Amino acid sequence: MWQPDGWDVRVRLGILTPDADVGPESELRAMAPPEVGLHAARVPFAATGGGGATGGGGATGAAIPLGPVRAFAEPPHVDAAAQLLAAAPVAVIAYAFTSSAYVIGARGEAHMLARLGERAHGLPVVATCAAVVEALRVLGVERIGLVDPPWFDTTLNDLGRGYYEEAGFEVPYAAPCGLPVEQRAVRPKTLHDWVAARLPDAADAVVIGGNGFRSVGVIEALEATLGRPVLTANQVLLWAALRAAGAPTEGVTGYGRLFGGPGA
Repeated sequence: MWQPDGWDVRVRLGILTPDADVGPESELRAMAPPEVGLHAARVPFAATGGGGATGGGGATGAAIPLGPVRAFAEPPHVDAAAQLLAAAPVAVIAYAFTSSAYVIGARGEAHMLARLGERAHGLPVVATCAAVVEALRVLGVERIGLVDPPWFDTTLNDLGRGYYEEAGFEVPYAAPCGLPVEQRAVRPKTLHDWVAARLPDAADAVVIGGNGFRSVGVIEALEATLGRPVLTANQVLLWAALRAAGAPTEGVTGYGRLFGGPGA
């Protein structure tokens, strides 16, 4: 008689996302079981491109600039958003932005998470790159291939390589993806084929960076093609957020080995 109305969820996750980017919410909602509620707060990002793309997407074809990326992780905007989001009945806050961790490094990312946790009245706060590191360790991966969005230039991609090398991983391959810079032009098949053609045998897994990069739809197919784990930004963010909230992860199906691996 009564239709589902979205109120009877078991856990609610808060998401911090750049103001014009619909990628994190779109992919997280696609993966999350019905009993998981998602609630986003939008954070101003000075490098938002035309057409809703982040980091130089849209029609400009420009690479994401490092200054606004660093500023996104600093007060006051993201702190204010975290404080407001914490007023809702969410169990955890997930920071859906990859590139700032590349720029500020793991230590800067840890300081940011601690600061946001204080502003969020003690709620756990998880972030994409820290979640990737945790996921790689759970899966027993030592060597990764890093594929970043087309709007990441080689400088930002090199910073990403450095982030993971500092965390103790070998990175035998790292490159921005050679697909169109326009965010909405990325299609699962072309991403699958591009990555599959380039990931070297030396990599134990592939990490696809960028929360605004359409990628979760290729995880299962790419794992079947490569025979290796595939981690993407929003996939690991959901995994880490559910774990931080004390919620089960096994209800997430079709999105990679991570949700069925040891410690999941």
